[in-house]
Amino acid sequence: MSLPVPAVAATLAAPEPLEDRLGEVESSLALLGSALRARDAAAIDLHAGDLHRALAQAVDAFASAARNGRVPPALRTRLASASGQVAAQRESLARATAALDRAIDVLLPRDAGLYSSLGSAERSARTGVVQA
Repeated sequence: MSLPVPAVAATLAAPEPLEDRLGEVESSLALLGSALRARDAAAIDLHAGDLHRALAQAVDAFASAARNGRVPPALRTRLASASGQVAAQRESLARATAALDRAIDVLLPRDAGLYSSLGSAERSARTGVVQA
């Protein structure tokens, strides 16, 4: 006995929005990665915003599909891979920020006095380093 045509169409159409949303996330990740490598601040800002929107839409689409049990295993694997890439980019940015903060602290001490009673430059205990 075959399924009625509407049920077949609904089953086949379900992964397409997920595929589209995941493709947008992957594309945004690639563009952001290129902008990060090029150290293009304007492109980083643009693509980070695009990635944020794409991730929000993908999460909504996957949550809806998961409630209905329609998330294909291949798309779950791709989503997990994209999640790993986001985490890697976040970690890379955190390390770069920490290195920049250390360099700024060495070059521009944060306290008002340039020298301590011992004659050497004092550095502030607060560096602004982000810890995950």
